[in-house]
This record gives sequence, structure tokens and C-alpha cells, in this order.
Amino acid sequence: MRKRKTLGNANIVGANIEKLRKEQHISQKDFIARIQVAGVDINPTSYSKLEGQTRIATDKEIFAIAKILGVSVDKLF
Repeated sequence: MRKRKTLGNANIVGANIEKLRKEQHISQKDFIARIQVAGVDINPTSYSKLEGQTRIATDKEIFAIAKILGVSVDKLF
């Protein structure tokens, strides 16, 4: 996978989500599947843009991601 050259400014959680996901050795593909199982409809492109901070993260996505990562919502910020 390519390393991002720059981050956007559409959200402030994307970089932290990516860091936490990688610390837990979860691939993007597996993480997206877990998010979808949690009831959040998200596709790979949309998720990649969330991590790259080029799109807004919804409250539903943030809640599900925190739960999947086993951290508080505050930890994502």
C-alpha cells in the first residue's frame, strides 16, 4: 500500500484511526468489513478518504470505529 503524501483537513480523526488500526495489525480491507458488520455502510474509497482526512467522518462511523478498535471516542480525537 502507498504511503499518503499529505493529509486533508476535512476531519481530525482520520490519522489517529489509521495509526490505531495499524497498531492492532488490521488491514484496511478487514477493518472495512468489521465496520460494515457493525451496520455502517462504507466502501473502500470512502474509508480511505476518511483516513486521509479528505472527507468528513460521521458520528455513526466514529462511534463504530471506536467500538471496533476498543477505545473511547475521545481517543480518536
